[in-house]
Amino acid sequence: MRALRTFLIVVVVLGVLFVIVDRVAVHFAEGEAAGKLKTTENLASTPDVSIEGFPFLTQVAGGTLDDVKVGIKEYDATTGTSGKTIRVEDLNADMKDVAFSGDYSSATARTATGTALISYAELLKNAQTAPADLGLGITGQVVGLGDGGNGKIKVTVDVKIPGVSARQKVNVLSTVTVKDNTVRVHADNLPKLAGVGLAEDRFRQASDFQQAIDQLPGGIKLDKVEAAKDGVEIAVKGSDVKLAG
Repeated sequence: MRALRTFLIVVVVLGVLFVIVDRVAVHFAEGEAAGKLKTTENLASTPDVSIEGFPFLTQVAGGTLDDVKVGIKEYDATTGTSGKTIRVEDLNADMKDVAFSGDYSSATARTATGTALISYAELLKNAQTAPADLGLGITGQVVGLGDGGNGKIKVTVDVKIPGVSARQKVNVLSTVTVKDNTVRVHADNLPKLAGVGLAEDRFRQASDFQQAIDQLPGGIKLDKVEAAKDGVEIAVKGSDVKLAG
C-alpha cells in the first residue's frame, strides 16, 4: 500500500509540474506571437494573443495549434486611395488549425473568422470630400452618419438650393452591404427638397457612397456588415491566414 501511495503521489506531482510547465510555455509563446504580430503588421500597440486548448506542449509537438485568438485594438486599413487609411477598431479573430514553420518564424491558420467595428466618424471622413452636383444648381454633401435603427444607417445630407439662404439638412435611412471588400451605403428613401423634385440618380450622387477596406491583417476579407449604435459592425473571414512571417 505504501508503494502504491508513493506512486500515486509521484504521478500527481509530475502532473502538476507538467501543467505548470505547459502554462509557462504557452504564456511565453503568446508573448512571442504578440510581439511578432505587432512588428509584422506595424501596429501601434501590442495585440492580445491567446492560445487555446490543453495541453499546449503536445500541440507544439504536432506542429499545429488547434485554436488561437487574436485581438487588435486599432488597425489602419488601406482605402484604395493613395495615402488614405481607415481606422478599424476592436478587431477580434479566431484562428483555427494554426500550423507553424520549423523555426517558429511564421504561422498560418487554415481558417479564420472574426469581428470588428468602423465608427461612423471614421466612415464619414472617407465618405465624400466635395459636394455633389444634383442638377438645377443644387449641391449635396454627406455631413453626418449615425444609427438609424433596425440595422440601418442614418445619412445626413447637407443640401444647398440656389435662392434659398438656409441649407437643408436631409436625413435618409440607408442600407449598408459589403461586396469585394467594399462597404456600400445605399439610400432606401429619397426626399423632396423644398418642393423641388430631383431625379433619383442625381440625389444618390450625394447620399450613396462606398468605401474600400483593404489589406486587413493576414489577408482576411470582409464578409458581412451591419449598422449598429456606434458604427458599422463587420464580420471577417479568411483561409490560409498568416499570423506572422
